[in-house]
Amino acid sequence: MKPVILDVDTGLDDACALLLAARHPELDLKAVTCAGGNVGLDDVVRNTLTVLDAAGRPDVPVARGAAVPLLQPVRMARHVHGADGLGDIDWPRSTRTTDRRHAVELLRDVLREAAATGELITLIPLAPLTNIALLLRTYPDAAAGLREIVFMGGAARIGNATASAEFNIWTDPEAAAIVLTAAGELGVPTTMYGLDVFYDVVVTLEQARGLSGSPSAELARKLIEKRSSLYQSDGASIGDGGAVCAVIDPSGLTTQPFPVRIELSGSWSRGRTIVDTRDWSADLTSDPHGLSPTKVQVATAVDGKRYAELWLATVS
Repeated sequence: MKPVILDVDTGLDDACALLLAARHPELDLKAVTCAGGNVGLDDVVRNTLTVLDAAGRPDVPVARGAAVPLLQPVRMARHVHGADGLGDIDWPRSTRTTDRRHAVELLRDVLREAAATGELITLIPLAPLTNIALLLRTYPDAAAGLREIVFMGGAARIGNATASAEFNIWTDPEAAAIVLTAAGELGVPTTMYGLDVFYDVVVTLEQARGLSGSPSAELARKLIEKRSSLYQSDGASIGDGGAVCAVIDPSGLTTQPFPVRIELSGSWSRGRTIVDTRDWSADLTSDPHGLSPTKVQVATAVDGKRYAELWLATVS
């Protein structure tokens, strides 16, 4: 089993990812940490606990983390995820409580234990990277417990929050810049599962309507139906769930190593992931910035059908 931690801002596609991570037999879900993002932190926590209950995993500790980005005001996407973040579907809400620790403290403790035992953890951030930035700068020794970071965010080509920037990075670009810099300094392998592949793992309405017989399957069906109605289509991407698929089945994802930086100041491009695809062996001395010291495995293609079947088989 692969030990994993998810960091989420649970909206509809984070819920798809949580169901997969909680139920797949090859993943050992150690903890889930929450950050404000798609909706406010209170709704994120409530949604996370609710999804884990539906998955039959009340044993997984859940911690509250950063409610707002490091510097800028919080921005939410209720127009995509509904007023409550779960599409306002009729679903029983969890009554359990969160871990007493802050998300950063829970991450620190679990990763330090992993470093001590040698059972290294894959961290899967699916939210703005605020919690992870705070962790790596406050407790850099915790990185010794990381096998890798596989984050959903960014894009090599276009954005969605703006023409340049993907939502998670745009929401807290300073945190994203800190995480990439720290990962390079601390030697943590990092993969960017961005918009270049995000929309390519699609579950059809016909497939979703075949999901039944358990709370996990019923909730999965409702999530796809809701996302399909929002986009007025006959199916929907599992979004963040694809990043979890990539951890379970890495051979379904094509990546290339590129230096990556985060744009922090551009009027039209703040939050853009600058993926440097140039020929690095050429003379680049005219570039005053030089190459980014952090190379990231950037996802460039995905076997969408394979990952959709993986998700369907697991949540059902």
